[in-house]
Amino acid sequence: MTYDKALELLLEYTETPGLQKHAYAVEAAMRAYARHFKADEERWAVTGLLHDFDYEKFPETHPYKGCELLRELGVEEDIVTAIMGHATYTGVPRESLMAKALFAVDELCGFITAVTLVRPNKSLGEVKVKSVKKKIKDKRFAAKVNREEMRQGAEELNVDFETHIAFVIDALKPVAEKLGLNP
Repeated sequence: MTYDKALELLLEYTETPGLQKHAYAVEAAMRAYARHFKADEERWAVTGLLHDFDYEKFPETHPYKGCELLRELGVEEDIVTAIMGHATYTGVPRESLMAKALFAVDELCGFITAVTLVRPNKSLGEVKVKSVKKKIKDKRFAAKVNREEMRQGAEELNVDFETHIAFVIDALKPVAEKLGLNP
């Protein structure tokens, strides 16, 4: 699966700008971790880009339906397995570093975006680890985000949680404008 084909697939199945932006955020974080771990950047980017591509059209069967479609398209099994593993309810273990990274960045990307959007200037450049941690403690803020899964993701990736938050914030900065996080 090439990046261009993955992007085409994302845009075919995902019309909501917010969901597209989430895919771009996860892609950026996955690219950054691929560079960090000296892994295949495009493969990790494709995985991040496609992890929720089926959610809008098939929310009740996500990620099962999407992974079925990916297999039909001949997408590499390590990508499909990572996408299945990012949803804990599938029971698919996260064994590869790529799968662990996807799980680790998914919820955190959404949470950092939410933190940014409540800042006065809605600018990612203003977001600090301290402000993210403060919002994590506020259970009413982004209440649907599973805080335990964010921590578990960093743990599975074997990265200190604060370091992980800082890493993902930095990974999103180059695409902040694309994400609508830079006025």
